Amino acid sequence: MSTVTTPASRLGALARAEFTLLSRSRATLVAAVLVPLALPFTLRSVVDDMDVQEVGLSVGLVLLPASIGFALLFGVYSALVGIYTARREELVLKRLRTGELRDVEILCGTALPIGATGLTQSLVLVAASTALLDVPAPHAPQLAVAGLLLGLVMCAALAAVTAAVTRTVESAQVTTLPFVLISMTLSGVTVPLEMLPDWLASMCELLPMSPVITLVRGGWTGTLSTHDTLGAVGTALAWTVLAVFAVRRWFRWEPRR
Repeated sequence: MSTVTTPASRLGALARAEFTLLSRSRATLVAAVLVPLALPFTLRSVVDDMDVQEVGLSVGLVLLPASIGFALLFGVYSALVGIYTARREELVLKRLRTGELRDVEILCGTALPIGATGLTQSLVLVAASTALLDVPAPHAPQLAVAGLLLGLVMCAALAAVTAAVTRTVESAQVTTLPFVLISMTLSGVTVPLEMLPDWLASMCELLPMSPVITLVRGGWTGTLSTHDTLGAVGTALAWTVLAVFAVRRWFRWEPRR
């Protein structure tokens, strides 16, 4: 008698298997866990030299969103590109497609452990920032939560897109660089958009990570208007939809030869 499975049970089984593989990969664990936790501390001296008070911010209100940005960029996006690429090159994805799992279940189940790791990291970094940087309680926590959740989903989708053009696990270190570097420098992660010229800030607001940082920071400051909130949410959703479309159109399930 055959056992009836559900999407939830299939996702859970795949996620447990991926978590086991993740726990055995030291290189992936270092990149996904230790790097995002360490980077905010290295940024402290840079932020101390900025005149963030002139734009109504504090060191804590710069570093806290930055730490979440690092967790998403390195702990979710970069790590997941390597994982998707490795599973494809090892024919794991191809074998999974021959069973009951649907394509979306395979991608989501593979991403769940990394997504959970990124979420946990973000919560730890928020607690650390609150304790060490004298960051007050958020004025609009729903905005921060929305920014974090949108960032997790968007980074997972963008990781699948990047994996589609990544030939090997080693080359993932190169293919992830453009998005990581652009996000770190122009999306408000290391330098708040408020400190950029207005014309440049307006352009940078359209980058994928910008709405995430805007929503997280706005959740703490409570100064984000309804118009800016809807604009940030709309931009994040637009990038996510585009990424999902690209995955459906171009994601590769077999090794690139």
